Amino acid sequence: MKRLDIGIAGAGPAGLAAALFLARAGHRVELIERFDQPSPVGSGLLMQPTGLTVLDALGLSSAIHTLGNRIDRLHGADARSGRTVLDVRYDALSGGRYGLAVHRAALFSVLHDAVVAEGLPIRTGITLAKAETRQSRTALHDPDGEIVGDYDLVIDATGARSQLVAASIVSPHIRELPWGAFWATLDCDGIAHDARALAQRYDAAKVMIGVLPVGRAHAGGGRKAAFFWSLKTAEAETVRQAGLERWKAGIRGHWPETAPFLDQITDWDQLTLARYAHRTTLPPYADGIVFIGDSAHSTSPQLGQGANMALLDAAALAHALSSAASLEEGLAAYAAARRNHVRLFQLLSYVFTPFYQSDSQAIAWLRDRLVATVAKIPPAPQILAAIVSGTLTDPFARAGLEECRWQEKALREA
Repeated sequence: MKRLDIGIAGAGPAGLAAALFLARAGHRVELIERFDQPSPVGSGLLMQPTGLTVLDALGLSSAIHTLGNRIDRLHGADARSGRTVLDVRYDALSGGRYGLAVHRAALFSVLHDAVVAEGLPIRTGITLAKAETRQSRTALHDPDGEIVGDYDLVIDATGARSQLVAASIVSPHIRELPWGAFWATLDCDGIAHDARALAQRYDAAKVMIGVLPVGRAHAGGGRKAAFFWSLKTAEAETVRQAGLERWKAGIRGHWPETAPFLDQITDWDQLTLARYAHRTTLPPYADGIVFIGDSAHSTSPQLGQGANMALLDAAALAHALSSAASLEEGLAAYAAARRNHVRLFQLLSYVFTPFYQSDSQAIAWLRDRLVATVAKIPPAPQILAAIVSGTLTDPFARAGLEECRWQEKALREA
């Protein structure tokens, strides 16, 4: 395929990774970002073997491991009885896989620094409203209708509430989820916690509290933990009005050991309310535009796949274009390469979410007793580990990737 002029809307992980892959493949790329200064949004996330493999392919493994925190298991317990109801261990699978919890700022900076180091242009402070294709070129328009860029291909990496999807001929299926979460990034040095686990406490499915040690936001910084508490987003203002101390007292009642984290929260402004939606854009492309990351597909965060899926999209798109005879063929190949993996994990997320965020007492009872028991019987531990890893089906081959050799990498990154 000829060298393409590519405009990438959105300088988040998906857009930055796509820029690196495509520039290295010989294409001319330009990133367009609505914020005056590109920056991460959110607290922490869990990089799975899928996303870590993509970063390794970009040569960024050492950089992200320097900042991140290795996670070996996901552990959840009933807040009242203390009974373990979730225990997913990566070592249930052979090969030495693990997760890496990272602050969003760390993931952003590793990718952004690589983009800057390679001299790739980033235009900031530009809001995009529409993509319009004419005579095999796609123009990006701002809200005033002015053309801000003209390309052979536009990549929409602007996220779950993309305006470009809404303005295109593609009609995404969107289902807003009633449950979200308050998130905060807090210091964890000197606080007793399981440094190798995502730890959670539940009261039925109406209360979910979690602590994820995410390492450092930047080199030389202190170690941080992402703290989260789920709730119905419609109730968020009521919770705020009841007062911060009442909210904190409720959490301490469910999980007293979180008190040193809660003591750091002195203002609601320290908490970010995350809202979630199931979104599917089919097909994930139209004339002259292709969607990656949350603009193509988003889910609830229960399986921790969002950023990992976005990085896989970037790799798969670059791989599809590299072996296609035409742009149209490449976009169709990208959609085919990601279809089964995306659909499977969207389905799994849809199925699992009510077990952890819902009003159902029956589902919570089933989770705490039947599911928790079955999860200990082989091959259930292996299946759960594969689900969390993002590897229940192989996502690598069709993205042109080879999975890392995890045991060797763990030794190098130690």
